[in-house]
Amino acid sequence: MTLSVATWNINSVRLRIRLVTDFLTKHEPDVLCLQEIKCTNDQFPAKAFRKRGYTHIAVNGQRGYHGVAIVSRLPFLAEGRQGFCGKDDARHVSVRIADGGSDIELHNFYVPAGGDEPNPEINPKFAHKLAFLEEMSTWLDAGRTGRPAIMVGDLNVAPMEHDVWSHKQLLRVVSHTPPETERLEAIRAGGNWVDVARRFVPADQKLYTWWSYRAQDWEASNRGRRLDHIWVTSPLAPRLDSIEIVRLARGWKRPSDHVPVIARLAAAA
Repeated sequence: MTLSVATWNINSVRLRIRLVTDFLTKHEPDVLCLQEIKCTNDQFPAKAFRKRGYTHIAVNGQRGYHGVAIVSRLPFLAEGRQGFCGKDDARHVSVRIADGGSDIELHNFYVPAGGDEPNPEINPKFAHKLAFLEEMSTWLDAGRTGRPAIMVGDLNVAPMEHDVWSHKQLLRVVSHTPPETERLEAIRAGGNWVDVARRFVPADQKLYTWWSYRAQDWEASNRGRRLDHIWVTSPLAPRLDSIEIVRLARGWKRPSDHVPVIARLAAAA
């Protein structure tokens, strides 16, 4: 048996509920974490998930913007939601799930995109993103990262050279600038997190989870970025089994610009 956890920025869960349920039917992750659900808690299409066996649901929604959710076939032992930067935008939800004789804490994040101009002095959105990453680093302290934990989400940062289609051309483009990548690396290193995708795919190989809607032919141009991540703490690292990026989802009818990422872990001993 394995534990499988998926993450997907769905860019409106109600608009794309058919895509989500088709994904669940085909790939059957134990837990699915969604970002940018773009609905309030009471608008979340819980019935469609329960119908497919995902009866445990934690939502932190917001009307028209942001919003995160976790749906699961496994029961939740606890739920949590954390605000950042003194704002009410819904960008985090967490749960604890049983794991053999212990449990795993699972965090689902949606980091601010940061706007277009990578200058915090003239772009409040970029300033917010940098502040969010700083606060996220402090909050994910040793009390959370010294135990079995998984962090997933649209972190809106492509941290490595081959996480973007052109390292040189994107160094001044939001999502790959040094202020962002350095802060994300500080979070990873400070919590001893393992970047699951790069555990299985060498750092010198291109790897993307997002392709812009602006491209006439996203597949031919292949100008992608790796914005969606799954990390685990060191106690879970020996159990990592595989990672899957469902690239085909970008070509589905009326797709999100992000695709699902699935990590599988061997069962607890």
